[in-house]
Amino acid sequence: MLKFQKNSKVLVVVAHPDDEVIGLGGTINKMTVEYNCDARCIILGEGITSRGNKRDIKNWEKELVTHRHNIKQASKFIGYNKTKAFDFPDNRFDSVDLIDIVKIIEEEKNEFRPEIVLTHHSEDLNIDHRITFNAVMTAFRPLKDESVRSILTFETFSSTEWQEYSSSKIFRPNVFVELSKNNLNSKFKAMESYKYEKRKYPHPRSIESMEVFAKRWGIVVGKRYAEAFKLIRSIL
Repeated sequence: MLKFQKNSKVLVVVAHPDDEVIGLGGTINKMTVEYNCDARCIILGEGITSRGNKRDIKNWEKELVTHRHNIKQASKFIGYNKTKAFDFPDNRFDSVDLIDIVKIIEEEKNEFRPEIVLTHHSEDLNIDHRITFNAVMTAFRPLKDESVRSILTFETFSSTEWQEYSSSKIFRPNVFVELSKNNLNSKFKAMESYKYEKRKYPHPRSIESMEVFAKRWGIVVGKRYAEAFKLIRSIL
């Protein structure tokens, strides 16, 4: 039976700023507040330069500074003990050697020795999300003395549900985490921290839409609010 253990080490690996909030922020808040888990996060990409016609860091310096500040604010609301942000090119992870991304994750793995890892769904529409999943699976391949006991994936609103809707690509969760209103409010506050990411309803990254997602998964399992995950691997 998969269940939370007190004081577990939890590592979240995401592609962009705000990904660490919208798909699983309520769950991480629950794990840190109620189970005293040590939750850390790796944000691989800078998350903004793809909004221009070409990648020019100098044109986005002000926004990138704001993004880094927003990451810190959001982390406090969720309860992450440590967040590391890197600068892989936004929506251009396919221009980077996979091994370079894997090495970043392995470095954190070796330092932290996490027991639970959470990352993006493998078939998201966003290329960076898919590559992040592949890098995580490579970094945490089941070798001798590996500390990780469970790997789970989560949905990322405005990516997972926008993928072509075939049976091979659809997000089919099999693990659900019941959330309290406090968990959900912490997630909302974290999302509100992101100046350049929050949107107005009915966009999936609006606060109203995020509550709809939480109610939807709650209905699926007979709870008021929930977040959904797909279990990739677990050692019992």
